[in-house]
Amino acid sequence: MTTVRRGPAGLTTNQRSSWSSQLAIYLGTIGAAVGLGSIWRFPYLAGTLGGGSFIGVFVLACLIIATPLLVAEYLIGRYSGLAPIDAAGDMAISIGSSRRWNIIGQLATVAAFLISSYYTIVAGWVVAYAWKCGTGAIAGLSRPELQGEWRHFLANPWQLMGWQVGFICAVTLISARGLGPGIELASRIRAPVLLVLLLFLDAYSLSTGDVAQTLRFVFAPHWHSLSAAVVLAAIGQAFYATGVGMGMMLAYGSYMPRHAPLVRPALLVSGSILLVSLLATILVFPLVFRFHMDPAGGPALVFDVLPTAFALMPGGRYIGTIFFVLLIFAALTPSLAGLEPVTAWLQARGFQRWTAAVASGFAIWVAGIGSVLSFNWIAGWHPLEVVPILAGKSLFEVVDFVAGNLLLPVGALMTCLFVGWRLDRATFAIELSGSPALVVEFCRILLRYVCPVAIAAVLLAALVQGHG
Repeated sequence: MTTVRRGPAGLTTNQRSSWSSQLAIYLGTIGAAVGLGSIWRFPYLAGTLGGGSFIGVFVLACLIIATPLLVAEYLIGRYSGLAPIDAAGDMAISIGSSRRWNIIGQLATVAAFLISSYYTIVAGWVVAYAWKCGTGAIAGLSRPELQGEWRHFLANPWQLMGWQVGFICAVTLISARGLGPGIELASRIRAPVLLVLLLFLDAYSLSTGDVAQTLRFVFAPHWHSLSAAVVLAAIGQAFYATGVGMGMMLAYGSYMPRHAPLVRPALLVSGSILLVSLLATILVFPLVFRFHMDPAGGPALVFDVLPTAFALMPGGRYIGTIFFVLLIFAALTPSLAGLEPVTAWLQARGFQRWTAAVASGFAIWVAGIGSVLSFNWIAGWHPLEVVPILAGKSLFEVVDFVAGNLLLPVGALMTCLFVGWRLDRATFAIELSGSPALVVEFCRILLRYVCPVAIAAVLLAALVQGHG
């Protein structure tokens, strides 16, 4: 549905689409957040950082840090009804502040663009391995042979770019259809498919894997492994998994009707991330422990360790194919959301939806070429060697560090300062009307005091680690 919306300052905004229903809001925002960060990244972080203690801190971080930040981004987007890059400045003007608060949307849009440039590369890997499993290309290979296959795959830039292009084209075509027939429809289809595939694979893993060892590893409190580094990593994963600071929720918030609830969808997003992250952990580790593999396998856990397990188990070719199809669906709607801030920015500058989506997808592919080549042709090139914090990092690692460890937390911190400190209590309460007064006040306290401290700690840790 498309409507002409009038902003709080009384100025007519661009013609904007709106979610068709409350269910569409829930599925769209959940689809934006629940993706590879929950199914691919979370299990290997849990395996690397001690299992249960990391998971416990992650649960708290989602509830008391990520959730109020989601509320703040929805609030800004809904209030203005504009593209992320213009939303905070428009709201600031209407409450008597400076348009320079547009820095929130500017950082978010750049972060979304950079993260999409390499997120789609990883999604391309997923599509490639779904094909490899489905065609039997890696069936029956030994662990050394699978490791060699993975290295050979990364060494071929044409393969990497080809699979990435295929994925970007699919995302672009869906995005070009607009909110209702594109993003909403994809979210409605993806949600049940993702859940059914995940539950099926969980049932298979629990029935064939080492459940006892998994329960001890995942749910037993490993207090000896709890450290400041683990806490900060869990908070960082909460940011990464929810997409806070990427402008996705600013964009999706701008499509919300004026009086749509904000706290409820934020809680549903955090709850869905927790659920899917735990289901992914239950899927991965019984198989890892059954075949005596390293739970701290790192990012290669999905593309190296698990394919070995699939090669060894009965029916592994089919289970592996289903697993990578699951990851394709997991990558789809977050990629649509990552494309949205750039597409919305182009639309606000006069582009038609189709043209804006295609231009955004093409630009993201071009920006990702350097990251693709950093796995092969320019693997030894460290472009910012003179910058101590970025010394020794490949181009892919530089982009990842700048976007994920600098732009996201800085943007999230600016959001806290704007909504928590510049927005007065009465306006904040009006924007969250419909939620209990105690919840509204608690959310405001978190945005003013707890979230900024946590974000600053994550940012400082990233800078210190980068120098190390």
